[in-house]
Amino acid sequence: MYCSRIVAPATRCLVSSGSKAIRPISSTVVSKDNSNLSLSPVTTNALMSQLRNFQTSVAKRDIDQAARYIGAGAATVGVAGSGAGIGTVFGSLCIAFARNPSMKQQLFGYAILGFALAEAMGLFCLMMAFMIVYIL
Repeated sequence: MYCSRIVAPATRCLVSSGSKAIRPISSTVVSKDNSNLSLSPVTTNALMSQLRNFQTSVAKRDIDQAARYIGAGAATVGVAGSGAGIGTVFGSLCIAFARNPSMKQQLFGYAILGFALAEAMGLFCLMMAFMIVYIL
């Protein structure tokens, strides 16, 4: 079923343009005059017909846009993990401070370092989501 979605348009492209679709765009064509046998560049009409055959349809662009949004949504899952990591860091700070209040300054420094690392990972995930949507 899915194979027919790919094969049918490709077959129509090959049949409609004849032998023009088999040659690459940058190829040269032997001239009709057999006595000269010189190679001439592809004419503009042949080039334009080949370029028209490779245009994407509206449905293809819609599928690509949907794939971008799905990828961006999957990339934002890391932001939730960042929030959980920040909660864990400060929860552990409260527990550690309750056990040993004399190490307040050192524990707070470790907690800020853990917060910064967890927040950076969340920001990287968010950056990737924006790059997927707006750049790719």
